[in-house]
Amino acid sequence: MAGGGSDKIDYVFKVVLIGDSAVGKSQILARFARNEFTLDSKATIGVEFQTRTLVIQHKSVKAQIWDTAGQERYRAVTSAYYRGAVGALIVYDITRRQSFDHIPRWLEELRSHADKNIVIMLVGNKTDLEDQRAVPMEDAREFAQKENLFFLETSALNATNVENAFQTLLTEIFNIINKKSLTSDPQSNNSAPRVPAKKIIIPGPAQEIPKSKMCCKAS
Repeated sequence: MAGGGSDKIDYVFKVVLIGDSAVGKSQILARFARNEFTLDSKATIGVEFQTRTLVIQHKSVKAQIWDTAGQERYRAVTSAYYRGAVGALIVYDITRRQSFDHIPRWLEELRSHADKNIVIMLVGNKTDLEDQRAVPMEDAREFAQKENLFFLETSALNATNVENAFQTLLTEIFNIINKKSLTSDPQSNNSAPRVPAKKIIIPGPAQEIPKSKMCCKAS
């Protein structure tokens, strides 16, 4: 076969993008997966996904990134797609306060349908429109700290921090899974990688690192 062992994938991580419609989720995904940006992007219908393979600590990691439609009428359909996700980006538009005010609802939905140990990053998109900012960075930082989320602001248009957001999220998932594998049966390498059963918050290279509530909470 062409490529041989060099095509081996060590891990596959499912990541979901959620948030209100028109906050730029599809543009963030297009920028990360294909380094593209389309000014006349249409609203996502249902769910779309892209993949990109990265190397993290000499391991090949395939990110399977699902872009969920933000419109209310699709939310019941897309909730099933949270299952199996080990990472999530909750995106809001820094120029639309309402999209930020809806974050607690999206977070509640995510935590209701996704794995309890999912790694979550709050993303404020459209920093290229700084002169129209309606959400102070400090508001988002405080919310992220309170909820133990990673936090970054991005611009899909300018490609600012998009790579950093996904790299931070995927590296965090990778580190958690590897900590788990160190204490697991070495013969179990063929099983699908899973996030450990306990809630673990590990500081990463994002702007805002969770500082409080580091211990596990009883479910």
